[in-house]
Amino acid sequence: MVNLKIDGKDVSVAEGTKVIEAARMANITVPSLCYLKGINEIGSCRVCVVEVKGMRTLQASCVLPVSEGMEVFTNTAKVRASRKTSMELILSDHDRQCLTCVRNQNCELQTLSEELGIGEIRYEGEQILRAKDLSSASIVRDQNKCILCRRCVAVCQNVQKVGVIEATNRGFNTTIEPAFEMNIADVACINCGQCVVSCPVGALSEKSEIDEVWDAISDSTKQVIVQPAPAVRVALGEEFGMPIGTVVTGKLVSALRDIGFDQIFDTNFGADLTIIEEGYELINRIKNGGKLPMITSCSPGWIKYCEHQYPEFTENLSSCKSPHQMVGAMIKSYYAEKNNIDPKNIVVVSIMPCTAKKFEANRPEMVDSKGIKDVDYVLTTRELARMIKQAGIDFVKLPEGEFDPMFGESTGAAAIFGATGGVMEAALRTVADVLTGQDLQNIDYEAVRGSYSGVKEATVNIGGRDFRVAVAHGTGNAKALLDDIKAGKANYDFIEIMGCPGGCITGGGQPIVPSRVRAVEDVFKARSQAIYSIDKGLPKRKSHQNVSVMNLYKDYLGEPNGHKAHELLHTHYEKRGLYKD
Repeated sequence: MVNLKIDGKDVSVAEGTKVIEAARMANITVPSLCYLKGINEIGSCRVCVVEVKGMRTLQASCVLPVSEGMEVFTNTAKVRASRKTSMELILSDHDRQCLTCVRNQNCELQTLSEELGIGEIRYEGEQILRAKDLSSASIVRDQNKCILCRRCVAVCQNVQKVGVIEATNRGFNTTIEPAFEMNIADVACINCGQCVVSCPVGALSEKSEIDEVWDAISDSTKQVIVQPAPAVRVALGEEFGMPIGTVVTGKLVSALRDIGFDQIFDTNFGADLTIIEEGYELINRIKNGGKLPMITSCSPGWIKYCEHQYPEFTENLSSCKSPHQMVGAMIKSYYAEKNNIDPKNIVVVSIMPCTAKKFEANRPEMVDSKGIKDVDYVLTTRELARMIKQAGIDFVKLPEGEFDPMFGESTGAAAIFGATGGVMEAALRTVADVLTGQDLQNIDYEAVRGSYSGVKEATVNIGGRDFRVAVAHGTGNAKALLDDIKAGKANYDFIEIMGCPGGCITGGGQPIVPSRVRAVEDVFKARSQAIYSIDKGLPKRKSHQNVSVMNLYKDYLGEPNGHKAHELLHTHYEKRGLYKD
């Protein structure tokens, strides 16, 4: 431990701790913009400067390690003046259209400007106006709002190991973009949105489909059906001031009904359906010598990463569509037939914690032979919050609503899809019962429940057979896992990979929590606990116990992994290059 003083307070922290973290441990706020702990520690914005006794110049606290006997001052006149000047210089070349910005009132630059008392910009000068990059189905890039903090670059390169954006040019002409001035859709971007949630301002955002959904709701010739994902219900409340990890399932349903959707189904139903299909697919591959390890395919960011970076593993991917695509397919087929509705007159809207789902919904593989998409529009959790506010709905005071029955039933196995390790555990619950022919009671496979960091692996014995399984989240961790498999260092039967660190609950479309408010690991923990509390509180916790799902097989699909199920619920993937042809 190292002992030091910060603003006269005695502080004791571990050796190697940065001064900014030591101060925060002592409940002393040091502002920052470019800093992300363990990810982006470069001292570029100069907003976190402090005065250190014995040092001639101010020091960037995010890169300065503590030392024994150090005396730090975070609130001197010199420090305040320097921070204010740095902010004014950043703002001098910033698009300050705050009222029309998607990050208005949740912008770290805006917050710091107010806290530092920025009343005027003393350095007004030349501004470079750049066109927005609207090429992606998922993400909008607005260089006019970029403050060159490089947080998005660090997350893309160091965490996700995708590395499609970088600082280009020099000085005043520096920009953050793909190489050779290419659009983001022309490189191997996986649409995961981790750059969006790491951005402190509005330089990166999801491509909004709110207006299209409002238009559909207003169209009397269309039946508009909505489905929310498991992770949405443990995060949406944060947009309305509720504590992180609050479960708002009933209020979510009521809000969707008040907005004007005609039917409200649950993506959790699709998660149970996915487990039946994926579980039987795994059993069939094991019994019939199929391609192993089988890798889950619920995460479109991971799928696209695999197509670009590890195309040799595309045959290992489960052929199952993701849950919301399955529900969309069932709505446009089974539901449409039962209610004598032309599928062309049905609009399916998915509420997802994920920006990559927007890309997924527009994949040609998700369109049937008649040109009908499974899912028409995808809204992120953040977009839904904006719609609720636009509709003037007091979310906190809403009563508890209930999903509509046809695709509204779900089990605890479906709920845990939202957390890393959840798909694996849900699958094992069903696979174990199928292989043993028993209704097993010990169903908490905690060995495969993911933590926020690293890869988790386990050997699970089911019916006398050992299943070698692994769980990875974040494509950086997936890269390490796949490299080990290629090198012959690891061997598995079944692998779950989620594209975002922490899984869907910390996905690219979830509410943005500034790093100075809560560390991302804490956000993951709170939302994860909420997910598992839903699972524990439900009477049925195995996907094959979902009566509505099993009746769907009896009435329409036939047997799991059968011909009709494959036609509607399965797909294929392609091998992609690193650049668009």
